[in-house]
Amino acid sequence: MEKIDGEWIIHGMDWDEPGCIHTAEELLEVIERVGFLPLFSNDVPGFSVENLTDPTCWWCGDERVDPWEWRVTLSRTGKVAYGKFFGRKAGFVAKKWFPDFANFRRDGYDFDARFDDGRAELREKRIMDQLWPKRLELQDINKKNLEKEVADPVLYSFELKERAGFGKGGEKNFDGVCAKLQMETYLVAKDFLPRVNKDGEAYGWAIARYTLPEYLWGYGFVTGRYGEAPEKSRARIVAHLLKQFDVDEKAILKIIKK
Repeated sequence: MEKIDGEWIIHGMDWDEPGCIHTAEELLEVIERVGFLPLFSNDVPGFSVENLTDPTCWWCGDERVDPWEWRVTLSRTGKVAYGKFFGRKAGFVAKKWFPDFANFRRDGYDFDARFDDGRAELREKRIMDQLWPKRLELQDINKKNLEKEVADPVLYSFELKERAGFGKGGEKNFDGVCAKLQMETYLVAKDFLPRVNKDGEAYGWAIARYTLPEYLWGYGFVTGRYGEAPEKSRARIVAHLLKQFDVDEKAILKIIKK
């Protein structure tokens, strides 16, 4: 995607062209096969939702054919993670590959350990504190006890912003800090929902609702590669992607780097 004369232009495929994706279900199949898929184009041809879809369908509002709406559909499936994973830009990671991705991006650190070692700042902790369970050992995290122990394991971005002390007169750069936490795989978008007014009516654009990947899939699964060196996870990811795309390792690393 590029901006020309003030207008964003999508570059993709014609609807009838072989390989063009037409539905969210087809996109899910591609993500599960490839493992990782940025939303918008990059230096690797074909390595994005944009490259594999019809440009005329974007932002048409029809969730059956609109790739922008598919991010909402797929984020709810539990089969992929959606977030700003690629150079702080949005994309998908298949569930199967998330443990390697988390091990590589986190350097084997849980967030609290990263903060204790001075590798995360207070603004990040204030966001994580709104979602991370206060009374549980990390190894005990799963859906059941998160729902029991955490009042709101999933929060609208504006709720998270307010509770974490950002906004007017408070901390700055909420979006940037959230993007950093997503790059480090500590935060993901579980789904998107519109705001609701006092009469219960939806209005405006759908807004991200954030949660922890540990909430989606359990601590044991997300940290399943912690016993390996992060560089081993990186090598496994790179080797897999090199089988999918005819590019060199440098091009792949440019996209998946920390």
